[in-house]
Amino acid sequence: MQTLANPRSQLSKQFSSHPLKLVALGDSLVYGFGDPVGGGWVEQLRLRWMSPPGHVLYNLGVRGDGVQQVQARLEQEFCHRGELRNRVPEAMILSVGVNDSARLGHVNGRQYTDFDLFNREMATLLDQSQQLCSVLFVGMVPVDEEKMPFLGSFYYNHGEQYRYKEATRLACEKRQIPYLDIFDLWMARGTQWRRDRLSADGLHPNVSGYQALLQDVLAWEPIAKLASIKSSAA
Repeated sequence: MQTLANPRSQLSKQFSSHPLKLVALGDSLVYGFGDPVGGGWVEQLRLRWMSPPGHVLYNLGVRGDGVQQVQARLEQEFCHRGELRNRVPEAMILSVGVNDSARLGHVNGRQYTDFDLFNREMATLLDQSQQLCSVLFVGMVPVDEEKMPFLGSFYYNHGEQYRYKEATRLACEKRQIPYLDIFDLWMARGTQWRRDRLSADGLHPNVSGYQALLQDVLAWEPIAKLASIKSSAA
C-alpha cells in the first residue's frame, strides 16, 4: 500500500481555501441506482459543486459491491483521480455494507459476507483509506422488509442491517472517521416515510429518497465544512 502525504489528517486542518478533489467509493447507494432523474445523491452533490471554483467529485460507486470489492479497487481508483501529475484527491467518501448484510437463498441463509470477516475487511478498508487521505463514511439506507427477497434470493432485514452498520460505525469511531448514520435517521422517521422514498425493489432509494439523502448529507457537519471552503474560494 502506497502511503501518501497528510495521512489521517483532520478535515479542518488539512483543507485550505481552494477547490478540492474528492472521490466517493461504494455500492449502488453511491452509484445512484433508482434515481433516473437526479442520478443519486453523489451526482447531485457533484453538480452543486460544479460552478468554478467548486470542488471536483468523482463517483466511483459500483452496484453490488461489498466491503471486499471496494477494498480491492481502493488504491488504484484513488491514485488515478488526481488530474494533475503528483496530485491525488484530498478526501474520500465511503459508503458500503448493505450488500454484505444480506442473507442468501432464504431468510435464515448464510450471509453474503460473514460478520467476523466483515469486521476484519472493514477495519482494513478504513485503515488503508486513512493512509491515503481524509475519510468520511455515509451509512446505509434501511430496506423495506416486505419487498424482500431482492432478485429472488437476497434477503435483507433491519436486524442484520443494524448489526453491520453498528460494526461500521464503531470502527469509524475508533479511527475518528466521521460517520453519518443514515439508518438510524431514516428509521426514526417512520415506516410510511421510508416506503415513500424507496424504489419498488425495496432496496434502493427512489428519486425522492435520493433527494432526502442529499439533504441529510448537506446538513452533516463535515460536508457543510467542505461547502464553506467552496464558498470562501468563490
